[in-house]
Amino acid sequence: MRQGIWRGSPALAVAMLALFVVLGGSVYAAKRAKIDGRAIRTKSIPGNRLKPRSIAANRLKPGALRAAVPTPLTGTDINELTLAQVPEAAHAESADMAQSAVDAQTALNAVNAIDAQTVNGHGVGCLPGTREFAGACWEATANSAVNAPTAARKCAAKGGALPDALALAAFAEEPGVTLDFGDEWSSDVTNVSGVNVYGVVTAAANGSVDSDISTATHAYRCILPLVH
Repeated sequence: MRQGIWRGSPALAVAMLALFVVLGGSVYAAKRAKIDGRAIRTKSIPGNRLKPRSIAANRLKPGALRAAVPTPLTGTDINELTLAQVPEAAHAESADMAQSAVDAQTALNAVNAIDAQTVNGHGVGCLPGTREFAGACWEATANSAVNAPTAARKCAAKGGALPDALALAAFAEEPGVTLDFGDEWSSDVTNVSGVNVYGVVTAAANGSVDSDISTATHAYRCILPLVH
């Protein structure tokens, strides 16, 4: 049998060419194609195959990471620098509607403000010429003698009032305090015997308590509130 170069038919050559084109195109398409979420089967990729920070938080299903967060959180789990100001601490230097504001710079509408500098914009403390006693400011020296109604009116004009007799007697025992030797008016009334005829309790320098008709004249001192 004579040997020679094998020659295929034209149809075979066309078929071979088509095969190479198909194979080459598939490889090219595989290199150029992009894989998106629709091409990935659910639960086919384990978590340890994902690159850190490769998935945005808004792409996660709500509650997907709940199991990864320690419960409950403690202070060591939170970076305080990432937190905004706590709403309840917004008035740390100014206490609004405080039941008790201790050492506050400003206590607004405080029921009990201890050592506060101001309350509702008013100064807190005793003015010169007065001294603190029994939660108020008492005038350190007595005023000139007047009748009882006039004494009460003058104290009211200062924003204060006459002290009651027992408190006045107690104040007389404070160091450096001396009541007027002619007695001082208090706010207590002992008896009424007629129109504008009534007795008012007085306190003396020696600590004794007496009374006199309201038209008599005695020295007096006012008690003023801490807020002014």
